[in-house]
Parts: sequence; C-alpha cells; structure tokens
Amino acid sequence: MADQPTWKEYPVAATIHEPGSATGQNTGDWRSERPVRKQELCDKCGICWIFCPDAALFMNEEGYYEVDLYHCKGCGICVRECGKNAIVMVEEGE
Repeated sequence: MADQPTWKEYPVAATIHEPGSATGQNTGDWRSERPVRKQELCDKCGICWIFCPDAALFMNEEGYYEVDLYHCKGCGICVRECGKNAIVMVEEGE
C-alpha cells in the first residue's frame, strides 16, 4: 500500500490549474438542454453575453451572439436574462 498515492496527492477535481487554460477544456458535453437564438427577435444587445457564467457566447460577423456548445453547460441564464425572449432552451438531440 505504500506505493499507492493518498488522497492528498490527487489534484482537486474540476479546477483550472493554469491561468487562461479554461478555453482548452470542453465542458459542455453533459448538458441536457441547449440555448437556441431566435434571430428575428434578437436585437444584438449582448445581455446574454454579459450574463453567461461560462463565457460560452461569441459575436459572429453579423453582430449576433452565437453559443459555443463546447463550453455551454445549459444553465439557461441567457434565456432568463434576455428581455426580448429571443433565446429558448431546447432538449439536446432536437
């Protein structure tokens, strides 16, 4: 047993150990719902981008905010904060 690591030697799970390395971690694989933007209702205000806790939104060339599904965890905060109801949550696989 002496050659096996103890719990103190394992890194803390779900943490980022190097500054700026979070973008290299694909964390959106476990979500059950994803946000979908209704372009006809979106006024490009950026409120969704401001409130996204995962920085999973980026602006496309037309000025709309798109979801980076590699990082979106499906929390729905963007839906709740959008004053135009331009974002809805849909079940994964739809």
